[in-house]
Amino acid sequence: MTSIVIIVILALLFDFINGFHDTANAIATSVSTKALKPRFAIFYAAILNFIGAIIAEGVAHSIGKGIADPSRLENGLHIVIAALISMILWNLLTWMLGIPSSSSHTLIGSLVGAVVAGAGFQEIHWSGFGTILSGLLLSPFIAFVAGFIILKIIRQLLRWFGKTSPGTINKGFRSMQILSAGWQALSHGMNDAQKAMGIIFFALVSGGYLDSTSHIPLWVKLAAATAMGLGTSIGGWKIIQTVGSKIIKIEPMNGFASDLTSATVLSVGTHFGLPLSTTHVVTSAIIGTGTAIRARSINWGIVGTMIMTWVITIPISMVIGYLTYHLIFTLFF
Repeated sequence: MTSIVIIVILALLFDFINGFHDTANAIATSVSTKALKPRFAIFYAAILNFIGAIIAEGVAHSIGKGIADPSRLENGLHIVIAALISMILWNLLTWMLGIPSSSSHTLIGSLVGAVVAGAGFQEIHWSGFGTILSGLLLSPFIAFVAGFIILKIIRQLLRWFGKTSPGTINKGFRSMQILSAGWQALSHGMNDAQKAMGIIFFALVSGGYLDSTSHIPLWVKLAAATAMGLGTSIGGWKIIQTVGSKIIKIEPMNGFASDLTSATVLSVGTHFGLPLSTTHVVTSAIIGTGTAIRARSINWGIVGTMIMTWVITIPISMVIGYLTYHLIFTLFF
């Protein structure tokens, strides 16, 4: 029971950090275009993150039993503790540096590394890991292409409906951004908050408190939703600045298209129980819409830094998870 309590506290801390780390994903475009004032945008995103977190559980089951079978692991609780410490360390480091890295990537990498350290390679469900990894790798490309196409369609529709002043166009898309940012915040909660739920579910099954066919307990949903909502309410201003202004100057039109694209991709991923990276999806949608306007206007240096971080996060997290397990449970216990 002590281990379970420690795991719940660490998982909720991870969810809290995930909330302020990923706030930018839901509101960066609407803040940068002045569709929403920053304080209201953060509150708005926090509420919808909370609602999204309690209305689905498919992603939680993918995390909780897709990578390894927690009921087979004798030291599953130690594995989860090591994985959570690894996730928190990497999220805090990238947050302090203002780099929009993926909480999903660090979660998957840390869990795999800790399972390998505590139980061996044979306990990894490589097919489940491959499915999750495929979703993480393909979703940014889908978001990029979809964002590019959606913005092209929007611009063509505006041409068909005749000339309209830029001021009128911007005003209209700012109004629509209120809805698209809300949907994005809701989809973020539906996907990202379930990752902490999945870790707690993994621990409860490993500890014998649930079996792998159980639903996610309501108290787990409410706790994770609350932690993410509180984290979102604080906001991650460094990452908001990176996503909202340093990649490309975002106008209301491409801001709306980016929100619409990323919210759709995240919702589809959640429907199929795939834990996607909100950071990757949102940033790729922004780059896709920016490319549709003018590829030269994108700050490819910032994009390159982000991509490098995305590429290295899983292997680095695997190493950190592996070392954390051995450092804590081999050297000290």
